[in-house]
Amino acid sequence: MQHILVVEDDKELRKALRRLLERHGFEVTESASVEDTAGLDLDKFTVIIADLRLPGDPGTTLLRRTITPMLILTSYASLRNSIDSQQIGAINYLSIPLDPEEILTAINRLLDGNAKEKNREDADARASDEPVRGMVGHCPGMRELFRRIRKIALTNSSVLIQGESGTGKELVARALHEASTRKDANLVSVNCAAIPENLIESELFGHEKGTFPGANATRTGLVESANNGTLFLDEIGELPLDAQARLLRVLEEHEIRKVGSVQSQKVDIRLVAATARDLKQLVSEGRFREDLFYRINVMPLQIPPLRERGSDILELADRKLEICCNRLDLPLKKFSADAIQAISTYPWPGNVRELENAIERAVIMTEGEDIPMDMLGLDVELVKIDSMPTQVQTPAPEQVPENSQDKDLSLKDYFQRFVLEHQDQMNETELAKKLGISRKCLWERRQRFNIPRKKKQR
Repeated sequence: MQHILVVEDDKELRKALRRLLERHGFEVTESASVEDTAGLDLDKFTVIIADLRLPGDPGTTLLRRTITPMLILTSYASLRNSIDSQQIGAINYLSIPLDPEEILTAINRLLDGNAKEKNREDADARASDEPVRGMVGHCPGMRELFRRIRKIALTNSSVLIQGESGTGKELVARALHEASTRKDANLVSVNCAAIPENLIESELFGHEKGTFPGANATRTGLVESANNGTLFLDEIGELPLDAQARLLRVLEEHEIRKVGSVQSQKVDIRLVAATARDLKQLVSEGRFREDLFYRINVMPLQIPPLRERGSDILELADRKLEICCNRLDLPLKKFSADAIQAISTYPWPGNVRELENAIERAVIMTEGEDIPMDMLGLDVELVKIDSMPTQVQTPAPEQVPENSQDKDLSLKDYFQRFVLEHQDQMNETELAKKLGISRKCLWERRQRFNIPRKKKQR
């Protein structure tokens, strides 16, 4: 028999879940808090259902103790039509009020996909993996990246690292160098976008004394400085065409010639290039040499953006929080339940760099031990409402049917219907608390979605 653990402080909801699950053939163990599960072997359960907001630690902290897949219950505004697309590693978010069919569907999806066995295999693989120093990652994309790094590092082939800004391309380049046979030589890093175009060739290849005004001495270029080591060219898409031609010669002939010199000299470098731009598009526009593109794209590496890395986000946030507190010589803080869900569901357009900045800001500004969501400085609620697809046309308030069972609602529709159905029984404070938002945010959304407040009867 499949065994499910329910961690929920609401006694009535916990009993309702037990009745539902036992009626469908599941064995159920109940617990009122994370602390109450201390004596349980969490890995023996098939699925864990836990509320995000619990007395003491939030439900997501159970992730650190088990590889069992979890269903997280939350009244926060990540609701129905966003839930299906927001599976975070072994976590699936389900909205409160709960839909029995939605719960059973989510459980069956985990069982049918043999999710627990897959997570066990992932955990076993993690034990033998040696993560890239400074990088956290157990999602499929990062696991594949680490695997390729270990394999590629042992070669001398050129590598092209692609990924959005802030994903850690320089960390990957450093990992490639440190795992290679060139680790005892120099790793020379160059940001091609930071060097003025009229100086780029001189910086890369060096120059002879007197070649141009201000060249008072012969200068060794960065390429030559990387001899027998690794040359990392970040933002290679910003390299001017003339410099691209010179770089191509270095890769093809393994030699360089200083600006103003008639003599060439041999160099032995391993090139690692990185870009956040689409080089194929630049080639089609005539802004990047096609022959150079194929020269550097021998071993491509793709770094997934933070928003696609699932449960890595929480693990990475914990690691960055610990590092930040130690660096600032402050007591170790922790994230509140609101902050945990904000970190999990925010799209992070600036990737890891934005996460680091948000955490440092929160650590500095938070007075107590728990970091609240608002200290992160993220506009999470607006993102969750306004950025969701709206395939379903929003009905006018008077058209919203009472007790409608339509599940294909946008967040806007859900918010509107929830308020209209419950404002007779709840005041504004209760409504806001049930939705997991502030009264000010509730008022702003009423204005934005044109939902009038119920007039009091005289």
